[in-house]
Amino acid sequence: MGRQMTEMLKGTLEGMVLAILAERPAYGYEITAWLREQGFTEIAEGTVYALLLRIEQRGLVDVEKVPSEKGPPRKVYTLNAQGSDYLEEFWTTWGFLSGKLGQLRQEGK
Repeated sequence: MGRQMTEMLKGTLEGMVLAILAERPAYGYEITAWLREQGFTEIAEGTVYALLLRIEQRGLVDVEKVPSEKGPPRKVYTLNAQGSDYLEEFWTTWGFLSGKLGQLRQEGK
């Protein structure tokens, strides 16, 4: 992944993770694996776990510790009402930005 992609992901990864959690509860490794399956192969687990901690501290998700077959209990994250509101704002912002970028691209041709 190039530097430009890495920089763009920094600004959108939070929204991507919240969108995943809007579909279903998940734990950190599941989220990382799904992102990698979608082509974001260089996203580190540590990046996702740090992001999950931040969104937990901001009250955007609910967390439940679920027993694991291997090792300590897993933290399963579920998007809550505050997180849903934040995600809706993210999509609105994303729509605005992508529309404006599309206009700029067309005007530049």
